[in-house]
This record gives sequence, structure tokens and C-alpha cells, in this order.
Amino acid sequence: MMQMFAALADPTRLRIVELLRAGPLPVGEICDRLPLPQPQVSKHLRVLRDAGLVGVQPRAQQRIYGLRAAPLRELGAWLERFRDIWNERFEQLDGLPAEIRRDEEKG
Repeated sequence: MMQMFAALADPTRLRIVELLRAGPLPVGEICDRLPLPQPQVSKHLRVLRDAGLVGVQPRAQQRIYGLRAAPLRELGAWLERFRDIWNERFEQLDGLPAEIRRDEEKG
């Protein structure tokens, strides 16, 4: 799990994952959509692959990268465990402006 978070912490790798949401892409197309040369994109793709987030399919001279659903589902399930905590905190924040106004009216 930590390897997935570390991989996604980099903005370029997160952008690659977002690009792959629409479907698998060859490395060349990923490079066309990022302001990076192919060797750097390949390094980022290797990190994502090592973290289990993407898979690669060789097709002739191309390498087609796509998202792997199972690790992303695992990540989503892990995050879901915190949803109740986040919702409770957001509800507390929702009441904060009214509380501040009341304090200002008293003071």
C-alpha cells in the first residue's frame, strides 16, 4: 500500500494515472501529452508498474500501458475506511462559521 501512495505522490505519475483512466495508451502517446522526454516518462511508468498500478502489454515495437483495477480497488477500499471520520470532520467544519458569528456577536 505504501508503495502505491509513494508512486502517486509524484505529480507526473498522478497525471499519467489520470491519462490512463480513459484507457490504455502507448508510451509515445503518453509522452505527447506530457512535457517530458520519453526516457523520463518511461522511468515514471516503471515506478507505477513496480507499485502494481499499471500493467504493460508489448505490441510489436510499442509498449501499451493501462491501469490495473485490483490495486486501485484495494486503495479505494482502504480509503473508504476513513470516510466516516472525514464526514464527521466536515460536518464539524460546516458548523464553524455559525459558531464564529455567534462569538463575534457576543464579543
